Amino acid sequence: MDRWRRTAGLGLGPLVALSLLFLPLPSLSPVAHRLASIVALVVIFWLTEAIPIPVTALLGAALAVVFGVASAKSVLAAFGDPIIFLFIGSFMLARAMQVHGIDRRIAFSLLSHPWVGASTYRTLWALGLTACLLSMWISNTACVAMLFPVALAIARTTGELLHANDDDAEAPRLRYTTGLLLMLAYAGSVGGVATPVGTPPNLIGLALIEQGLGVRIGFVQWMLFGVPVALALLAVVYGVIVLMFPPELRAVPGQLMRMRQARGALGPMTAGERNSLIAFGLAVALWVVPGLLGLALGAVHPTVRLLGERLPEGIVALLAACLLFVLPTDWAKREMTLRWDQAVRIDWGTVLLFGGGIALGRMMFDTGLAEAIGRGLLGALGLHSPVAITGAAAAIASVISETCSNTASANMVVPVMLSVAESVEAPGLFVAVAATLGASMGFMLPISTPPNAIVYGSRAVRITDMIRAGLLLDLIGFFVIWAACAWLVPLALSW
Repeated sequence: MDRWRRTAGLGLGPLVALSLLFLPLPSLSPVAHRLASIVALVVIFWLTEAIPIPVTALLGAALAVVFGVASAKSVLAAFGDPIIFLFIGSFMLARAMQVHGIDRRIAFSLLSHPWVGASTYRTLWALGLTACLLSMWISNTACVAMLFPVALAIARTTGELLHANDDDAEAPRLRYTTGLLLMLAYAGSVGGVATPVGTPPNLIGLALIEQGLGVRIGFVQWMLFGVPVALALLAVVYGVIVLMFPPELRAVPGQLMRMRQARGALGPMTAGERNSLIAFGLAVALWVVPGLLGLALGAVHPTVRLLGERLPEGIVALLAACLLFVLPTDWAKREMTLRWDQAVRIDWGTVLLFGGGIALGRMMFDTGLAEAIGRGLLGALGLHSPVAITGAAAAIASVISETCSNTASANMVVPVMLSVAESVEAPGLFVAVAATLGASMGFMLPISTPPNAIVYGSRAVRITDMIRAGLLLDLIGFFVIWAACAWLVPLALSW
């Protein structure tokens, strides 16, 4: 299926782009017309994954220069956007945590808490909460991949207990197994919305909002609405999982002991773990403190303004990442916390995708293409009220994220919805935030998000189960985001 989809995309993309290029579009300027054909090619390649998604972003940027949409200097300047370096620094911090295993220590510490005990229901919640908390700071994919073996081990233990009494019971077919794995995947996705660095769409939305509206949302401001939204979505995920896949057993004897043994096997905290926590803690402190001072002293206070100018989020991430190459784990051998050969293994594809997305979004604004698409979308949907447009932004981003990456979804939807909002004088800030959050709501299909693909690859989750649970979560998640953007986001951003 994937092979045919990619092959179809390779043929369909150029065909649609060329057809659009030669189609008379008097409402567009010549430059916007050429950009429209490039965007059509990029979107089709993103949807079908005809070529790797990051390469598609690079192709779009290159074609924009070739077809005279913008100069090479202006197009490639997007790859030097400060948000790009926030990505790079955050990825290096997450890489150090993975290399030294601090993420596993955090996971086992939470799962071995006495409150969790042997209860299957509490284990479900603890696993989801662990994934949610970790994915606030590290890649959703890395978080789920790290906890995946833990979830399988818990499910296997439950299956063995049932198998002793029922020869037909197998762990891969247990409701509890399905529930554990889906809880893990979905919690890893919703946790990312809590902080600006939790998932790429957040940073894309922030960059496009600042670029299109001239409004900068601070780290703490985002968390004021991001954390409540993430926790609300986590509660919804838990409720849906328990409703649709109730565990066969209420308790698994010996589970608490096994989690404590796993935590004990990690041994005392190593120098690498301590140093990773120091660098990570410094980054979080410098991200959060300026915002807290702004709340206490006021945004126009000289100290707050100085910190905002001298310590923007991207620079903080770079400083913390550089610290990893200075803090030693073994001074006698001159071994530092992170080596360059380890650091270069971060997700450069996402970095390039983000740069290409910023470039396309900027050109869509500059040429008027985003405004034209927005007017067309407005006429087709018949939306005029700000509340309806905010809901539409979340819904469109959510639907698109089911069939392509959430990063690509944010790149496509946020610029268009900003123009739609401007056309009817709706608050573009809240509309863009709704589209940004909606881009993280891909729950239905294995291709929607890497966490979904990871748990589906276990063969313990049926595609029908993922679709049923995902559809319900998409619907409820849409209303949560819609309500948050109508009431919570305006309140948070007013501070």
